Amino acid sequence: MILEAANFIRTQTSAKPAIGVVLGSGLGAFAAELTESVEIPYAKIPGWPGSTAVGHAGKLVIGNVGEITVAALSGRAHLYEGYAPSQVVFGVRVLSEIGCESMVFTNAAGGINLSLERGGLVLISDHINLKGVNPLTR
Repeated sequence: MILEAANFIRTQTSAKPAIGVVLGSGLGAFAAELTESVEIPYAKIPGWPGSTAVGHAGKLVIGNVGEITVAALSGRAHLYEGYAPSQVVFGVRVLSEIGCESMVFTNAAGGINLSLERGGLVLISDHINLKGVNPLTR
């Protein structure tokens, strides 16, 4: 299914993104900043799970940031939405298949720490796995 999804994306654009960006809550506006962009709703991509979280647009946007072509996931699937680990990582695996060699993941981490300012950067070095599953499994 990953190859089918990648092949479909290739029919929608000739762009070759080298970097993937997974946009978390509140960061969907980044995708709108991409120039020469193509938007592909997840519902049109074979096998791609939908986004149900508030603020997640549910689309793949491929475009440019300056001279660099990126693929931005505007929304993503989560384990807490009932998706299997293989579905949660599907988008990242497809981005790898279309040529992304680096990934940037964003989220609303730090939302419970009142000393952090909105929109600030937080480096996460570890996390608590409350689901007990490893998304690296197939």
